[in-house]
Amino acid sequence: MTAPLEQPSASAGTEGVDALAALLRGRRLVVLTGAGCSTESGIPDYRGPGTLARARNPIQHREFLTRPEVRTRYWARSMLGWPRFSSARPNAAHQALAALERDGPVLGLITQNVDRLHHAAGSQRVIELHGALARVRCLGCEAIESRAELQERLLALNPGFAERTAELRPDGDAELPVEAVRTFQVADCTRCGGTLKPDVVFFGDNVPPPTVEAAFALLEEGDALLVVGSSLAVYSGFRFLQRAAERHLPIGLVNIGECRGGELVDVRVEARAGEVLPRLVAALATG
Repeated sequence: MTAPLEQPSASAGTEGVDALAALLRGRRLVVLTGAGCSTESGIPDYRGPGTLARARNPIQHREFLTRPEVRTRYWARSMLGWPRFSSARPNAAHQALAALERDGPVLGLITQNVDRLHHAAGSQRVIELHGALARVRCLGCEAIESRAELQERLLALNPGFAERTAELRPDGDAELPVEAVRTFQVADCTRCGGTLKPDVVFFGDNVPPPTVEAAFALLEEGDALLVVGSSLAVYSGFRFLQRAAERHLPIGLVNIGECRGGELVDVRVEARAGEVLPRLVAALATG
C-alpha cells in the first residue's frame, strides 16, 4: 500500500511551484532523480549543501577490482552502514513522484540513486542508472546474492564488529578508521568462491549500454523532462538533460545549489524536493 502524501511546508514557495506546474501541465513527463531526492530520507549525498565539509573520495571502480585492501575497507564500512541505509524509508518526494506516475503525468523515472526508495514508494517504471545496493554480484560466476543475506554472512565472519559506531556515508557504507579494518574478514561467493561486488556502478565505471538505451528510449516517449535532486555534475545523468534540450523539450528542475547545464532549464525551483513535489501534485491535479 502506498503511503499517503505528506503535507508540504509553506517554505517551498507558491510562485515557483506554479511556474513549474504551468510548464509541465498537459505533458507526458519523464523524471530524472538524483541524491537530493533521498536526503530527506536520511541518506547523505556527495554534492549537496554542506557536503564539502564532510566529503571523502567515493569508491573507485578500478581500485575495488585491483586492490584487496580497498575491498576489505569497503565491506567493513558497508557492514556498519547497511542497517541504517536499508532502513531508510521514502519521503514526500518519492511519494509524490509515485502519485504522479499512478495518476498519469509521469511515464517513468530515470534515477541515479541506488537506494530503491522509488520502488518502496510505489513507482513502477524505474530505470536504475547506477544499479542497486540491495544486490551483490560475483565478479567470477555472475551469481547474484541479496545484500541482506550477505549482511548475515559478514556478521557471522566478524563477531563483535557491528558494535562499532560509525557515520553513514553516501554510498551506503560508513566512516571507519583504517586500523579498524585490518582484521576484517570479507565474504566470498557461495557458489564459486569468487570476489563479490555491490551491483552498482562505482565512480570510474560505465553505465551498462542496455540501461542507457532504455533510459534514452523512455526519454523519447516524453514531452517534458523534470530533474529532481541532481546537480547533474556526473555525465551519466547530464546526457539526458542534453538530449531533452536537443529535442526542445520543456525542462523543469527542483534542486538546491549549483547545477550543471542550468542554462538549459526553463523553470528552476530551488527548494527541497519533499517540499516542492507534493505541491506540484496538487497543482497539476487542479489544472
